[in-house]
Amino acid sequence: MNEYKKMVIKMTEENKELFDNFREIHDEYALDPVKWQKIFNSYGGEVVEIMREYERRLCANMATGVYGRFSQNLSQKFWDEIRKTFPKIDFVGVTIS
Repeated sequence: MNEYKKMVIKMTEENKELFDNFREIHDEYALDPVKWQKIFNSYGGEVVEIMREYERRLCANMATGVYGRFSQNLSQKFWDEIRKTFPKIDFVGVTIS
């Protein structure tokens, strides 16, 4: 199994309750974005911060030097793996009028 997949699994297991709750909010947001926007953005902000922390852990030693480009690709794969579960994660913080 790839390191980025292991990190996604570790992240969701260590924050199981938070991610389970966010999954429900995320699914409701996907069905009715206007109604769920406020709670999705509020709760999603916390979730995205945790995701960024795990991304930093994954890429920490590769960001400089010869592996800088590899780190960028690894980060992209990490977020793509997250998007498989939370396709609307990029909408956290977006305001729909």
